[in-house]
Amino acid sequence: MPYAFYPACMKMRELQLQPRLQLLADMVPAGSRLADVGTDHGYLPVYLLQRERISCAIASDIVPGPLQHARQTAAEYEVDGIDFRLCPGLDAIAPHEADTIVIAGMGGETIQAILTAAPWTADGSHLLLLQPMTKVEYLRKWLVDNEYAFIEERLVWDKDHLYPVFAVRGGTQPPLTAAQQYGGVLLDGDPLYADYLDERIAKLQKAISGLQKSTAADSTVKVKDLTELCRILREKRDAL
Repeated sequence: MPYAFYPACMKMRELQLQPRLQLLADMVPAGSRLADVGTDHGYLPVYLLQRERISCAIASDIVPGPLQHARQTAAEYEVDGIDFRLCPGLDAIAPHEADTIVIAGMGGETIQAILTAAPWTADGSHLLLLQPMTKVEYLRKWLVDNEYAFIEERLVWDKDHLYPVFAVRGGTQPPLTAAQQYGGVLLDGDPLYADYLDERIAKLQKAISGLQKSTAADSTVKVKDLTELCRILREKRDAL
């Protein structure tokens, strides 16, 4: 029976990530036991296992279709070591099974609901890497109010959108100011911080413009508060 021969120069095809997922991959500590919640196509755990950056991974999704896509990605790149689970959030994942949890590509309120349903994530022994698509300021405040402490915060451009990524762990820190909620907690040294502040100021100005046309009783107070917040963020922007 003839032997199959593979030249030494032949290498397994390596998965490449888009910038948003690449940043998340870069923030995962070496040797982690990863839980990727809402894994979609499973790109993140496949990428990390392929490079032997993590020891094992759980890939979960609430919908069968994306989970099947994740299985196909793992098969295509010949990656073993992923436990695929169909479940909402962290419902089918026990605290001891992962030390690093990624929840990315969801709205801030959805991320908050997943963490609320899994209070063990605030025990201090789990690193959470969170990438909200919406309600960013809401999620920042909720995390600190519910005893998660910010360890790191980074920004990344991907497909003409600027995304923040949070690294948090169970712990306490002082309540956030409005400027921290809207402008970031630990972003001062980020090379994209000026771009981010420009975006946030523009969003606040749009909200102010809408409130100025409103006849609601509290609109004047809200305009005053948001105008002051804009001033603070502009000062931060000008100081960069």
